Amino acid sequence: MTTATATPLSPADRGIDADRLARLPAAIHADVAAAKFDGAVVLVARHGDIVLHEAIGYADRATNRALETNSVFTTFSILKQPTNATLLQKIDRGDIAFTTQVREVIPEYAQKGKGATTVADLLLHKAGLPHFPPLPVEQIGDIQAVTAAACRLAPQAVPGTSISYSAMLGHSVLAEIVRRIDGGHRSFGQIMTEDLFVPLGMHDTSFGSRADLVDRAVPVVSRDRRPGLFDAEMLEGLGAMMSETFELPAGGAWTTASDWFRFAEACRRGGELDGVRVLSPAVLRLARTIATGDLPNSLWDYSREMRGWHEFPAYLGPGFYLRGEGIFPAAFGTLASPSTFGGIGAGSNCFWIDPDTDLTYVFLSAGLMEDSYSWERHQRYADLVHSAVIR
Repeated sequence: MTTATATPLSPADRGIDADRLARLPAAIHADVAAAKFDGAVVLVARHGDIVLHEAIGYADRATNRALETNSVFTTFSILKQPTNATLLQKIDRGDIAFTTQVREVIPEYAQKGKGATTVADLLLHKAGLPHFPPLPVEQIGDIQAVTAAACRLAPQAVPGTSISYSAMLGHSVLAEIVRRIDGGHRSFGQIMTEDLFVPLGMHDTSFGSRADLVDRAVPVVSRDRRPGLFDAEMLEGLGAMMSETFELPAGGAWTTASDWFRFAEACRRGGELDGVRVLSPAVLRLARTIATGDLPNSLWDYSREMRGWHEFPAYLGPGFYLRGEGIFPAAFGTLASPSTFGGIGAGSNCFWIDPDTDLTYVFLSAGLMEDSYSWERHQRYADLVHSAVIR
């Protein structure tokens, strides 16, 4: 059930103990065999050199279809980081600032006490927006409809004062800001593709679905149907709605592990890859700096009762999740350096970059888990990677 890439570099050549690193695919194999989820493509690199790239388990357990290293996955919320990157590009160009109030670009957003909300508030989930848009499910892939709904809402908290995680609304508003600043002639999907994916050589990544990728696409199936943060049927429905016109900046794209590695590598390298610069080192430096202090993330309010978790800091930057300091459930690994940054997708995907050890990690999975258990899975796998670094 395992397919490896052509010639990954020897781990020892990059200061990694191969036997220790082998514990990672072994752990994934064991979890797939136990039907905790269906499969995963995992990629680990050090100093930009790939030392592990394997496909383990099933793309579709029901049909016994095996994963391949070029299998195509729904991104879920790891798409938030490229969406953030398109906004960061506008900051780089001087078109907007972190401190710009949303109403300056979208005047109608100022309704019901939201007039002081800034671009940074949206990036940091401090805009007081709810998890999901109050819209029929068929409209959640319509950026302008979702933005209009957000404009009509009263905030759940005073903007800028707390972190109320917005699974879908906030990033549709960010995308609409980018679209309007761009002049309104291109869709957000075109902007993301032309300004980010194509320059980075992410040829197997599409905003929405794409006909030439269908044969390699992994179906969205909730393997773990325990009650939790997200409804299993809702997540499966999201996968079923993906189309070439579907625009959900918070999570509606297709990608491969190799493509996502290219995005992660550009972030590791300060915004440049293969001689093409998509972001400045300065804007990336701020985007991966903790800007939420000790505020907790409301995303995990339910887990304190359901799982007995203690409250812990959100550690968000205006672009990425960060590891931060302390011992608590940490998707990038408790052994990660505090500056480790990246993104996490609902019950599924994770990527991170540890600047201190110069590690890059991409994990895309089939068969969704309940979010808190998935978070713990990411922590366990990440710590296996960190513990394999010996020099």
